Amino acid sequence: GDPFWRQRDRDPAQQRRVLLLPEGVAAMDGKITHVCADGSKVELEAHPTIKNHSVLALRQWTTMDSGAQNRGDSTVLLHVTHSNLARHFHELRLDMHMSISALKDKLRNHTGTGSAHMWLTLLDHSNQPIADLGDDDRLLGFYSPYDGCTIHITDLDPYSMAANGGLDNVELVQKYEISDEDYMKREDNFRKFKAKKQAADPTWSIAKEMKMREHARLKKLDPTWEPPPEPEKKIIDDPDYQKEEAEAMSVGQRCQVKVGERRGEVKYIGRVEGIGKGYWIGVQYDEPVGRNDGSAKGKRYFECGTNYGAFVRPDNIEVGDFPERGLSELEDSDEENAE
Repeated sequence: GDPFWRQRDRDPAQQRRVLLLPEGVAAMDGKITHVCADGSKVELEAHPTIKNHSVLALRQWTTMDSGAQNRGDSTVLLHVTHSNLARHFHELRLDMHMSISALKDKLRNHTGTGSAHMWLTLLDHSNQPIADLGDDDRLLGFYSPYDGCTIHITDLDPYSMAANGGLDNVELVQKYEISDEDYMKREDNFRKFKAKKQAADPTWSIAKEMKMREHARLKKLDPTWEPPPEPEKKIIDDPDYQKEEAEAMSVGQRCQVKVGERRGEVKYIGRVEGIGKGYWIGVQYDEPVGRNDGSAKGKRYFECGTNYGAFVRPDNIEVGDFPERGLSELEDSDEENAE
């Protein structure tokens, strides 16, 4: 009646161990028992926010100790944070037998703070202090750290290079700038290159250039290779293109764009100058996933926030009962998937 282990292949060099519970055995606290398609039961580690069993299984798979890395009995995996750095160092492998002085020397290489200016504090998994590592002669193991604890470094150096984001805030790095006049004096600047290409071919673009170079490379590798035929591009000349589909909709209706299932509200129906002939639907999205603010080519068609607006062809949109998505709906979806 005891739980037993089943081996599952992970890759040719490794295997995954999954705990299976016999029929009738209840899961322990902090565990979730998932019933597999073959009727077997798999014990998953519970998580405060993840409810989908498939996501839990994937998390357990990727975070398990595979044994691929050698680890001594005195090794502990600790996170490291720093008072002046936004970056966190995750799961540094530290030896419990190293002194606090040696630990500071090791952390100096990661953070840039001198050993003499470090004050170390050991935090538990919920970031509550356990102890100050104030005695440089004591061993790390004296403070009984365990996997998942955090060592927080307080930088006491008033002239520290890490202060105020000095080591990890790229916005503070002085950028090289050049005036337009000096830029155009260069013989190899991109603007001249682009103008030269477009003078020879008005339809030239970077995408077209990269495609031509790729075709040339493939042709060099195989002289018999021929590029695939270009898909025929549909040219729309009818000013009433998709008029019938557009007039079946009305401003104020809820809608969902077929590509990406982005939801919003119909705000405009009609022609839009400068982006193509025919009829368009102006959509105000629920989230900032659009391309404009309700205007196109300098002309406004409806009001909405920046990046909340888009113009979509009528055949690419559905109208109906498409309420705005909320957190409760997402949670319900997770529970349904888990079931």
